[in-house]
Order: sequence, then structure tokens, then C-alpha cells
Amino acid sequence: MWPLLLCSITALTVIVERAIFWLRADIARDRSSIEKLLEDYRLGNAPSAEHRKDLPQGAVYRMLLSGLAHEEFSCGRAMETVALDELKKMRRGMNILDTIITAAPMLGILGTVLGIITSFDVLGQTGVEDPKAVVGGIAQALITTAFGLAVSIGALFPFNYYNSRIEGAMEQFENYGSRLEILQDYARLARERA
Repeated sequence: MWPLLLCSITALTVIVERAIFWLRADIARDRSSIEKLLEDYRLGNAPSAEHRKDLPQGAVYRMLLSGLAHEEFSCGRAMETVALDELKKMRRGMNILDTIITAAPMLGILGTVLGIITSFDVLGQTGVEDPKAVVGGIAQALITTAFGLAVSIGALFPFNYYNSRIEGAMEQFENYGSRLEILQDYARLARERA
């Protein structure tokens, strides 16, 4: 039970920390500032330092600013580097949750098996005269399996939710990065024709 208790505390800590992270890094709030940045670029207005200060700077916004800063050379790589850094921050703790989801039921089953072995050992020593001791031991042993499953299930739903947020962020990075590169190609073509 002690390893399962440690797993449950660790899972709860990671879940709360990730919830705080995603509340602060809500990509949907950035959408209007991102659209304004792209529209300004399309109209030929480079984002000024004031423009950058006034707007919230979420992950996608930072990626686009990096692309604009490296507009003449390796825009795509600059955006990719920032996006990878942001995804690394988003994935922090997810391996821990994944391990707990996998390990907690197995730890519970291990506890149950050890409890059943102890119960059969008691049965072998006392004989069939005292079946209550054996049945009580088996019932107590099954508690670890139930607790292990509860820890795993409790961590599974937040894990899947956070993974869906990471996938959504990846789609946002690809979408807005591609849009900026297309706008840059149009701007380059316009400069060449002029």
C-alpha cells in the first residue's frame, strides 16, 4: 500500500501542476492577438516593440515572432525550434502520469498476490478449522488491487485530457506557422515583381 500511496500523491501533484500550467497557457485566448499579428504582416506592417508588449505572448505568438525575426533566413526552423521548446514544456510530467497509470494496477495485483500467499500460509499452519482468518486475509489483500485501479483510473482521465491539449497545440503551431510562411512567400513574390 505504501508504494500505491506514493503513486497517488505523485499523480495528484502532477495533475494539479499541469492544470495550473494549462490555465495559464490557454492558447485559445491568444487567437485574437495572433490573427492581428498575421493581418498586420499581410498588410505590410511589421510588428513593433509596442505591439509585442501590449499583447499576451502565448506559445503560438512567441513562435510567430521568432519566425518574423528570422524572416530572411530559416523562418521555418526558427518557428520549429520555438514550437519544440513549447511542446517540451507542455509534456512535462506526462511520462510520470503514464508510468503511474501503468504501474498502479500492477502494484495492486502484487499486493493482492502477496496477501493471498500469506493467507494460504496461515491456512497451511492452522488448517481448515479457522477459515475466517484465511477469508479475512484474502479480503484485505484485494484492497490493494482496488486501490491500484482507483489510482490508475483517477490519473487516466487527466492524462488523456492533457494529451488532447498537447495535440491541439501542435495543430495550432502547424496551422499558424504555415499561414505565416504562406504570407511570407506572397510578400517575397510581391517584392520580386516590384
